[in-house]
Amino acid sequence: MTMKLAEKCEPIRLLLSDVDGVMTDGRLGFDNQGTESKQFHVRDGQGIRLWQQSGGQMGIVTGRSSQIVKLRAVELNIEIVRQGVDDKLGVVQAICEQLEIEPAQVCYVGDDLPDLAVFGNVGLSIAVADAAEELCQAADYTTSLKGGDGAIREVVELLLKNTGRWEAAIRKYQS
Repeated sequence: MTMKLAEKCEPIRLLLSDVDGVMTDGRLGFDNQGTESKQFHVRDGQGIRLWQQSGGQMGIVTGRSSQIVKLRAVELNIEIVRQGVDDKLGVVQAICEQLEIEPAQVCYVGDDLPDLAVFGNVGLSIAVADAAEELCQAADYTTSLKGGDGAIREVVELLLKNTGRWEAAIRKYQS
């Protein structure tokens, strides 16, 4: 018997996300000096703020390291930032211990094979629409939006709507 999506959303307190391919479209740009560039979707940022304002915590777990991710995390008040991660499952488990939460309270969003081990060990696993086939098959949910196209915002809406918190989250934006 599979658990309903709303039941999987209810205990979630921590939203963890990969960066490249989830918060970005996965493309890496470099200029002639070797400076890296990434593009983030503004609605993902607003979604992260809504999640935080609704009492949720946000974190980043990524295999690559870049100054751009640090800057985006600071801009969005994301305090949990783990870059250059080879063992994502081990890092996610360590974050849970540090925050004194259970893995069942974690939603993890990924797009490629390095995220696969985490999927079976968290409360809610989400693949972005253009994720590797293996991730989509293992995921509890697959977004309709691709990485970098607002997929994180879609995840936040999913979490808040399935826990009855969406209306309160958007109230300040309504006239």
